[in-house]
Amino acid sequence: MDEKEASKKVKEGWIRASMFIEALALNEKDAKEALEEHVEKMRKEDNCVIYKIDYRGIQKLENPLRGVQTGYSNIVELGLLAHSLDKLVYLAMNYGPTNIEVLEPPSLTISAGEAQGIVNSAADIIHKFATIRMGGIPVLHKDLQNAYSNP
Repeated sequence: MDEKEASKKVKEGWIRASMFIEALALNEKDAKEALEEHVEKMRKEDNCVIYKIDYRGIQKLENPLRGVQTGYSNIVELGLLAHSLDKLVYLAMNYGPTNIEVLEPPSLTISAGEAQGIVNSAADIIHKFATIRMGGIPVLHKDLQNAYSNP
């Protein structure tokens, strides 16, 4: 999907947004694969169209978490369309972005700025819960998903 097609969807009532998601891992391979798998899972969501994926590159971090000397961060920026504000909030709560920006339409039943505030608040809460439980957003490599799901 290109920008022109995305604009057509907005005219049909969809919401255009950008979203940043970060994965933190102990090695570069897991940082890369975990985030790619996370994005692929999101691409399969109903009423969500991802039209832009921009990986920002893996960065080595010193002391990213207590007790961890070295970690690797991978960030992706997504351009997406959500069928409704409800779907955008769902995406925020289930995929743990660090930031969401509502780009279009300029107003909804409530203003886009207010909608952006709602979804960023939801994302922030999820991010805080994840940080307390795991020390970061639970973007897991497929090999770790079962261990996390079945403690």
